[in-house]
Amino acid sequence: MATKTLQIDSTIPDFNLLSIDGKKYSLNSFKDRKALIIIFSCNHCPYVQVYENRIMAIQKDYEEKGVAVVAINSNDAVQYPEDSFEEMRKQAASKKFNFIYLRDEDQSVAKSFDASHTPEIFLFNGERKLVYHGKIDDNWQEEQKVNAKYLRAALDEVLSGKEISVPETYSIGCTIKWKR
Repeated sequence: MATKTLQIDSTIPDFNLLSIDGKKYSLNSFKDRKALIIIFSCNHCPYVQVYENRIMAIQKDYEEKGVAVVAINSNDAVQYPEDSFEEMRKQAASKKFNFIYLRDEDQSVAKSFDASHTPEIFLFNGERKLVYHGKIDDNWQEEQKVNAKYLRAALDEVLSGKEISVPETYSIGCTIKWKR
């Protein structure tokens, strides 16, 4: 289940990416956060589209607890123009995203995480060690039928200093669209 390069307890790879808000963000931008969620995301994937409201709810519910949600779009915007920087801005504005949305134009960050899907979740603790990797919950299609909220459970555990009971699940969604 684990990625090739980022096993549980791996240190987060650094990044320096442009956000739709026009600012650049690096790992240092989140140094005061107790936990950091990195979500490899995009605009066109139906899995991501279904999860957008749940991602915004997680940011809203956990922001005051010291958590930041950062979505990173690494998809090839030539083959998938709906994932371009301008389309990212439009999507974020129309949905009123409350989380940071970054563009990984050269795909180096996705490669450093060995990310493969959208949405793919990486949760890091305050020491920036990977404590959870996988999916948000157990029912991407029908939120009202979710039985296991994997990401929320991991967040609650990491924030209370507990060991993560389910540190990995398999990732679901669309594959990252790599440049040719």
